[in-house]
Amino acid sequence: METFKNKVVWITGASSGIGEAITLAFAKQGAKLVLTARREEELVRVSKLTGLPESSVLILPMDVTDFDKAVPAAERIIHTFGRIDIMIHNAGVSQRSYIVDTDLDVYRKLMDVDFYSTVAITKAVLPYMIKQQSGHFIVISSVAGKIGTIMRSGYNAAKHALHGFYDSLRAEGYKDNIKVTTVCPGYIRTNISLNALNESGSKFGKMDSNQANGIPADECARQILQAVSKDKKEIYIGGLKEVAAIYLKRFLPNVLFDQVRKNIPE
Repeated sequence: METFKNKVVWITGASSGIGEAITLAFAKQGAKLVLTARREEELVRVSKLTGLPESSVLILPMDVTDFDKAVPAAERIIHTFGRIDIMIHNAGVSQRSYIVDTDLDVYRKLMDVDFYSTVAITKAVLPYMIKQQSGHFIVISSVAGKIGTIMRSGYNAAKHALHGFYDSLRAEGYKDNIKVTTVCPGYIRTNISLNALNESGSKFGKMDSNQANGIPADECARQILQAVSKDKKEIYIGGLKEVAAIYLKRFLPNVLFDQVRKNIPE
């Protein structure tokens, strides 16, 4: 595996789950880390877990939906480390509610967190990567970015949007040695369902059984680093059920639709 020693890696959503696991995986490789999430105390906790010297970790607390903070944040990283080699878009929120019940503001929140925040930060980082003629965007999407499932309509839409945007960036950035890896996790053992938005925008507050029995976050992170080191354009991480759904969508879409609709209670 390619070494990431001294690479400057900015990770959003670094305070828990997949983001925390990615942080620790890059720390083992000797990377210089920039950690972003809303909860500064959790970023401090994760920073200590890395075992890296303070000079190798920049704690950058931020609500990613404060779009105007993206450019100053990128400027601070450049001032601190001189470059940004890898940008990992991991911050996100899921959904557990039916379309008919869901407030429009919930859809706006999902798009702001899961799509527009990544666009804002990408636009802040991209000029520096073009100037240094190298860079790699790692976009944590979801199997939901490939298929539509019930009770996740806004989440599905935001993740589908990520694929369209970053497919374009992959092509536009090619001449400047800008790479994009889109990651599509299935069920990973994190708190994503607990923190998902319900129809009014409150926390769902329940752990999905599939989530509880999912792949450990550190295994997900291991596969992500392996994909980045090999310059993979897109990867799927999950059990047989999730990966099979992606292939059904492509080759047998009617079969997949029948399976999805059967999950709706009578």
